[in-house]
Amino acid sequence: MITATGADFAAALPEGGRLAGLDVGTKTIGVAFCDARWSIASPAETIRRTKFMADKAALVALLTRQQVRGLVIGLPLNLDASDSPRTQSVRAFARNLADLDLPILLWDERWSTAAVTRTLIDADASRARRAELVDKLAASYILQGAIDAMVGGMQ
Repeated sequence: MITATGADFAAALPEGGRLAGLDVGTKTIGVAFCDARWSIASPAETIRRTKFMADKAALVALLTRQQVRGLVIGLPLNLDASDSPRTQSVRAFARNLADLDLPILLWDERWSTAAVTRTLIDADASRARRAELVDKLAASYILQGAIDAMVGGMQ
């Protein structure tokens, strides 16, 4: 089930559970996880993309090992909130994960990479170090935004 609102996604997970956040790019997939109480997201790793089935197998192995109950996938909308070819690609990626029987939330990620990159520059990280970290940190930023919105909406 693919949802566009945190409320629908949270309703699909009535008992909570560990979530994964994904920043899906053309060359990599940044992955982050949060605890079962949805309090804090932590960057986990970056999967180098090859072919979809290999990417999916690597992702499934991670999700299984972490006992993930739902996915939050960053949706790269245009600044005016319209779709772009990249947005359509991420929507297709999400549809191709629907057979995992995990609720999926598509979360607006327009500023995630920029925010993470600014933080890394402020920390004086080298270009190589930024390239190594940006995807999984963006996934964590996306996931944290979604869980903050869901937890805040439930109180």
